[in-house]
This record gives sequence, C-alpha cells and structure tokens, in this order.
Amino acid sequence: MSLYATAFDFVLPFTTDRAMNAAPENLHRRLPVGAEVQPEGGVHFRTWAPSSKQVAVIMADDDDLADAIELPLAQDAGGYWSGWSAAASAGMHYRFRLDGKVFPDPASRFQPNGPHGPSQIIDPATFEWSDDQWQGVSREGQVLYEMHIGTFTPEGTWAAAMEQLPHLADLGVTILEVMPVADFPGRFGWGYDGVNLFAPVRLYGGPDDFRLFVDRAHALGLGVILDVVYNHLGPDGNYLKQFSPWYFTSRYSTDWGEPPNFDDECNEPVRELFIANAGYWIDEFHCDGLRLDATQNIYDASNEHILARITRRAHAAAQGRGIYIVGENEPQQARLIRPRAQGGYGFDSLWNDDFHHAAIVAMTGRNEAYYTDYHGSPQEFISSAKWGFLFQGQRYKWQHARRGTPCFDLTPSNFVHFLQNHDQIANSLWGRRAHTLTSAAKLRALTALLLLGPNTPMLFQGQEFAASSPFLYFADHKPELAAMVAKGRGEFLAQFPSIASEDISALIPNPELEETFQRCKLDFADREKNAEVLLLHRELLRLRRDDPLLGHVQRGTYDGAVLGPSAFLLRFFGRDQNDRLLVINLGAHLHLDPAPEPLLAPPLGCVWNLAWSSEDPRYGGSGTPAIDSEDNWNLSAESAALLTPISAP
Repeated sequence: MSLYATAFDFVLPFTTDRAMNAAPENLHRRLPVGAEVQPEGGVHFRTWAPSSKQVAVIMADDDDLADAIELPLAQDAGGYWSGWSAAASAGMHYRFRLDGKVFPDPASRFQPNGPHGPSQIIDPATFEWSDDQWQGVSREGQVLYEMHIGTFTPEGTWAAAMEQLPHLADLGVTILEVMPVADFPGRFGWGYDGVNLFAPVRLYGGPDDFRLFVDRAHALGLGVILDVVYNHLGPDGNYLKQFSPWYFTSRYSTDWGEPPNFDDECNEPVRELFIANAGYWIDEFHCDGLRLDATQNIYDASNEHILARITRRAHAAAQGRGIYIVGENEPQQARLIRPRAQGGYGFDSLWNDDFHHAAIVAMTGRNEAYYTDYHGSPQEFISSAKWGFLFQGQRYKWQHARRGTPCFDLTPSNFVHFLQNHDQIANSLWGRRAHTLTSAAKLRALTALLLLGPNTPMLFQGQEFAASSPFLYFADHKPELAAMVAKGRGEFLAQFPSIASEDISALIPNPELEETFQRCKLDFADREKNAEVLLLHRELLRLRRDDPLLGHVQRGTYDGAVLGPSAFLLRFFGRDQNDRLLVINLGAHLHLDPAPEPLLAPPLGCVWNLAWSSEDPRYGGSGTPAIDSEDNWNLSAESAALLTPISAP
C-alpha cells in the first residue's frame, strides 16, 4: 500500500494566496500539523497558532538557518496557518516565525540538535520496509519485555539494541515495550519529560534507525510497542504554549504540571494533535501498539474520552494489522480494558501493580509506604491470578479511600504482571533489582509464578540474567530545574520510613550526574556470569510457549488453593484430564500430612509426575525430593514445581 494512502489521510482545499500560488491542486497530509514532503514534490507546512497575526516558515540547508528562505503562511479556518514551498525538501532545517519570534516546530518529525534547535524535514516514504508479511500482534499469548534504549546497551543506540534482538527472540519474548522516545533536552533521561511528540530523540539515532529496529524485530517475530506520555509534557523545550495558550488547561492538575487540554475551550486542535500522534507511531514506524503512561492523569469530560479516541485511531493506522494497547492506571479503572461497544476505551491490558506489590512484600517482608495494604500471602497470589486486581473497590488504607473497580468479566491476559519495571526498581534507595532483595530460591519460585501463571508476564531489561546494573532515576536538566527534580525525587522517596531520615536520603544518587546514568547500562557479561538465571527464564518461557495449557488459559479453566502460610497451588484443567499443577512454597519446608485439598488430587487413573522444578541444580537449586509420595506431600522450602499427570502403575 502506498505510504500516502493511509487510513487517516486527508486532503486540504486551498484558496489562492501568495504562499500557495504555485501549489498543486490538492495537497495530501498524513498529520494535521507539521512539515510534510508531498508525493508530487515540495513540502507543505501547517501549524496551529490562533493568536498570531503573521506566521512564516524559515528554512535552510544548515542548522543555523544561514541564507534562509522565508515562506509566509496563509491563515486557514480555526486558527491554522499553512503553505507549500517547491524549494523545500527532505533534510532541510526550518523554524516557524510567529509575529517576529522564531520557534522550532512542536510537531517536528526530528530535532537533530534537541528541542531548542531547528526542526528537520523528514520524508518517511524513503525508508524501504521489508515487513510486508508481518501480521502484527494480538492480546493472547504475549510476553512483554520493557526496555530503555539509552541503557539497554553500552552504546545506547537503536543500532546497538538491534544487535541484541536475536537474544530476546531466542529467550521467548514476543513484544518489546520501549520506554518513551519523544525528544527531550539534555544528554540522557527516562523519556517521560518528552516535549516533541513526533520526533524520536536524537540521542539514540535518527528516525530511520528506529524504523530499522522495528523492521528487524518483525523479521525475528518480535512486536514493538512504544511507551507514550499524553498526561503532560516536559518543562524544558516545550514550545506548544508559544503557538497557542489553549494547548494546556488549568481545569485539572498533575504532579508534573498542566495537563493537555482535551475538554476545555478550543480543545479540538489539541485532541487532533494527540490522536494523530497515536496513529503516527503505528503508521510511519510500524509499531505494534502503545503503552500509555499514567492514564489516570489524562483528563477528559467529552462524550468520547480521548483515550477511547486514541485506541480507535491506533487501530485505523494499523490498517488491518493486529496491535496491542496497554496502559498504566494507578486507580485500576477496569473500563479502560473493556470494549468500546460496552462503554470501555478498548485497551488490551493494564499493568497490575497489585501483583508486583504482593510479590515485593513476599520477597522482602517489608510493607511500608505504598506496600502497606499487602501481605505477600498465598491468597493474594491466587486472587491476582484469578481476578487480576486485588483492589476492585475495597478501602485502601494507604490512600484513605476506596481503590479500583470490579473486573470479574475480564480475562487473565487483560492484566500484565511483573516482578520488576522501571518505576519500581528506581523507587528505592539504590535502584536495586529483585535478585538483590531476596534469596535466589524464592526469586526462582516467584519467577515461575510470573512466567507460568495465567496472566500476561512482563520482564524488565536484564531481569532474565540477573543484571548487576541498577536502574536509577536519571535526567539531564538545566541546573535550576535539575535541583528541583532532585529535591522532588527525595520528597517522593521520603514516603518510605526506612529511608526518610536526612542521613539516608543524602545517599540517593543524584539524577543529574552522568555517572548515575552510566551505572544503569546493562553489562552483557552478566549473561555468562549468571548463566543459570538465564537458563531458568529461557526454559520457563519455552514451557509457556509449547505447553498446550500454560499461557493460553481463560478464566474458569483454572483454580487455586492455599496450602499453608506461604504455600499455594494453581491448577489448570485440560482436556481428557490432562491437567497441570503449579505448586509454590515461598516459606520453609512444608509437609502436608494429611492433605485435605481436592485440587491436589491427580486426575482419575493418574499420578502426578514432576515436569519442572525451580530447585533443579542447573538453575542453582538444591534438587527436588519426591513431592507427592507415600509420605504424602512434601514441598521444599522456597520452591516451585510443575506437575503433570501420567497413568498410574
């Protein structure tokens, strides 16, 4: 299909004007604003600046705009300005002049010198894709892998990350979840302070480097979804307000500043911008979906919520390919993952913090701050496996309010479970990973629950080989802003009483130091040093992929039971009694004699056979004695075992 025949193409009619006398009869645009190379030649520019009296484009071959060409733009309806130039072409640099003041394009497709520099004209049609046969992804059967391009490799580039894709494909990952890449100022950052929604950050390479990364991932059978931030923009390099005061609203507030205006005065161009951005990554970069950050801070009282509108555009942009939309939503609002026909927003999944919090308490024994409402108990793990969120409207002590909404109608794959992610690792004094917080045996058992359980599992980069690098908060800002960010980080972590004292809080790594950033880069030598951990993850994911039950269950086809203070089971019911039994003990050795739990009973005419154990010496374990024997049930300390039925002697 032609790049210029997308599902959301639109044609702009023009009146005669000095800026467009030589324009073709019809100009095709893929996006509502920005600079777009035309299939018949030249470049069309369009921006929303309703308060400006005069708007022009200044363009040149170099970034200092020496010997620039100036193109006055004509005013269109609704506060838009547009014009076409036969002299403009891909690769040229440009800025908009608004009533004499010059700014980069907030809808730029690339900022080669960062958000404060000139924008660059990009022609997406020049990239040669090789993924014509790629059908996309679906919700079922996925294994997510969250990654930050700047720290995933020592080089921190798309090209270097691409070299590691065969490892991830071999591991058993199916979808890469890439942390935000919208351009931001400075030399490093997480990406959640992005200010150029359409410009991949220059730190990792150019736009075509991103495209090549996706193209290569598809060739290996890997989907790629992109983390996008629509609840706020960063404080430095954000020029949207210079174009229109209505881009943001004071009707609501967030922890990060004013949110975008999706329902206040003059909101339609703002909605159009963000909706177009959602489709842009899927259309022009062939991404397989999106992860939407902090959706609880995306405010909209319109008849159709902006989130529902975004999912509609994302699917339209995919043009029949399967895509995957996952969200972060702290209040656990189930309507996000209900179909639009049922009044939902059409997401596929939401991150399940409840599972993570229960697991951290089970691993560490600490339930302070936002872990207050969790015990790490067997029932919490059974309930999260069966019902997703643990809090679906009950009172939540930490927030002194009720939390969550009922979601009994949803499926296991609607909930993304994880033991680690970028936020949760960094929300600690040292940014330490889970393997440094608990015993190796207990972590192996919880990893088995994560990767063999019914919900959609997610790994964080390096988790599969117990990466020695921490993951800290890092952001390269201007000095005055950096001081505010560091102060805010300290205040956030002060909710943990164990690190709230001044002496300890002084040890929090400074986000603005390059050393903090460099420490977070993965060291792939850890793959060999911790080969047994890598083997554990690889074989668990192979089990999940190849077993006819695991990873493919639906609600009602499995159940669970508590066996002891730290022990529980999940039983998956198969056809012809070909069941699976996952038994997990996070505490001391447990001898069940008697064992009055019917879910322990083998299928008729069968006995249980040990198919897999977390205590396999190949994983660093201590071996597994007979579990179901004449001595009744014996569960080794801090272990997980998968049992399958075989015919009784």
